[in-house]
Amino acid sequence: MAALRMIFLLLLCVFGVARAAPMRFVYPPPEAVGDERHLYYWQLLDAALSSNRDKYGDYSATPFAVPMSFQRGVAEVESGGSRVNIISRATNRDLEKRLLPIRIPLDKGLLGARLFLIMPETQSRLDQVRTLADLRRFTIGQSSSWSDVAILQSAGFKLVQADAYLPLFSMLGARRFDLFSRGAIEIEAELASNQDKVPGLMIDRRLLLYYPMPRYFFVPRTADGERMAERIADGLLRLRRSGEFERRYQAWKKLVLKDLELSGRTLFRLPNPELSPETPLADKYWWDDLAAEVGAPR
Repeated sequence: MAALRMIFLLLLCVFGVARAAPMRFVYPPPEAVGDERHLYYWQLLDAALSSNRDKYGDYSATPFAVPMSFQRGVAEVESGGSRVNIISRATNRDLEKRLLPIRIPLDKGLLGARLFLIMPETQSRLDQVRTLADLRRFTIGQSSSWSDVAILQSAGFKLVQADAYLPLFSMLGARRFDLFSRGAIEIEAELASNQDKVPGLMIDRRLLLYYPMPRYFFVPRTADGERMAERIADGLLRLRRSGEFERRYQAWKKLVLKDLELSGRTLFRLPNPELSPETPLADKYWWDDLAAEVGAPR
């Protein structure tokens, strides 16, 4: 009887240790020095995990030690997440099949608001654009791995593609294409980081593209991934209910858009054929197309 009691106590201790082990979240580090495009998302993840620590226990959320490309990050999560087990990416149908999406738009779809990095001589041509047909005469640079490629191609645009992100800036400077379509939330930082390397680089002052393009957290399609997804979704919804999500979003939006001139731009809307039927399009809380900031076009 004493031996059975000892075994029972040992099992309790083992079970207690297992439950106490913190959940581990490892995400890709920035692709380049000074690249802060994803900082908001990882801070939001930390807030979500902290909000339900009482329910799910402790956690760690840290970047992986070695930089990696978008494709490498996806492959790491798809393989089970032994090194990197969470990424934050614009969604598409293929990605949602390969990885487990948490279908909560982290930036309220604002990533789908696109402006153009250009070289100075292109501005006078863009000033003459009145219709989408006019805009389709320009070539657009994109990374071949981005969800934007299918969206822009389905809308009839001619693309020049590269295998990686950073070479696209020098390709624009070399006039390999006319427009480098970038998210309104990232374009100011990218301009500041690349002006010295690409003399004359500037932001078009007239146009704005918008397509619904949610960015989700993605985790492995494993039992561990399902537990991660449950905790993340629970935490993000807690932040929404408490008002913390909106507070963080508005502060971040103000920061990333503060120097952009949005009022009066001509806004062109495109459909996104890459969205799955599960996309929460009906919940208007999760969407911001900058229509209020743009107002009437010039």
